[in-house]
Amino acid sequence: MNARKLTATLIALLVLPAFAQDGAKPDPWQPVRFMVGRWNGVVEGQAGAGTVTRSYEFVLDGKFIEERNVSTYPPQKQNEKGEVHEHRGFLSYNRERHTLMIRQFHEESFVNLYAFNAIASTPQRLVFDSENFENFDNSWKARETYELISPNEFIETFELAEPGKAFEIYSRTHFRRAK
Repeated sequence: MNARKLTATLIALLVLPAFAQDGAKPDPWQPVRFMVGRWNGVVEGQAGAGTVTRSYEFVLDGKFIEERNVSTYPPQKQNEKGEVHEHRGFLSYNRERHTLMIRQFHEESFVNLYAFNAIASTPQRLVFDSENFENFDNSWKARETYELISPNEFIETFELAEPGKAFEIYSRTHFRRAK
C-alpha cells in the first residue's frame, strides 16, 4: 500500500468513529428504560392501602413498552368490600412530536392518553400529563409522575384534577424491583 493510501486509511479509522458517536441517534427510551422488568409495590390513596404487582416489557419488535398492572386492596374502612384493579398500558415514542406517550386501558373501560412533560421533568422525575380520555369527561386532567429513587426503586404518584381545580393525589405507589 502506498503512503497516500495508508495515510487516508489511518485518517478514516480515526475520524469515522468520531462521526459515528456524533451522528448517533439518541435513545428515545432512555428516560423510561429503567422501568423494564418486574416490580412489587405498596399503594396508598383514595381506594385505601394495598399492594401492586407490575411489569414493563418491550413488545412488538421493541417499538412499544407494555405495562401490566394489578392493584389489590383488601377490605378496609375506606373501601369496605376491597377491590382488585387491573390495567394495561403501552408506552410509545411519537416520532412526529419527539416525545414519549402512555396509553392506559383500564378495566372500567377508561382509556387515558398521556404525553411526556419535558418542562416539568428531570432525569430523576418523569411527568406525564393527560391529553385525552376515552369514556370519561375530558374536562378532567390527570398526571402520572415517576420519581426514580434508584435503578431498583421508584415512586409513582397519580393525580387527578376536577374541572377548574388543582391536582389532588389519588394514589401513591412505592415500587421495588422484584427479585
